[in-house]
Amino acid sequence: QVQLVESGGGLVQVGGSLRLSCAASGRTSSNFHMGWFRQAPGKEREFVAAKSANTVDTLYAASVKGRFTISRDNNKITVYLQMNNLKPEDTAVYYCAAGGWGISVRDYTYWGQGTQVTVSS
Repeated sequence: QVQLVESGGGLVQVGGSLRLSCAASGRTSSNFHMGWFRQAPGKEREFVAAKSANTVDTLYAASVKGRFTISRDNNKITVYLQMNNLKPEDTAVYYCAAGGWGISVRDYTYWGQGTQVTVSS
């Protein structure tokens, strides 16, 4: 089994920045692709960004491209999401995902418990 633990969420004003972290433990492998999704109240969980295990390939949702940056440290088996120029529509619970590749929820096997990001205007 793989455990994913997110951290770094919080309350920030419009235009501010936050950095989310997701640490993997358990039956881990640096070969896991990892990504981020988010879910706003009353909405479906949506893809945000993903980083391949070898760090070569990166995917971004159009809504965050140019504002968010995903990175990973394979020594720590940790993935990060640097979020800049935050907007109220970025408010959501952010989930870390691993064990798959793609932009669909169904593409991933393992999920974290989520961390709340709230952007106030």
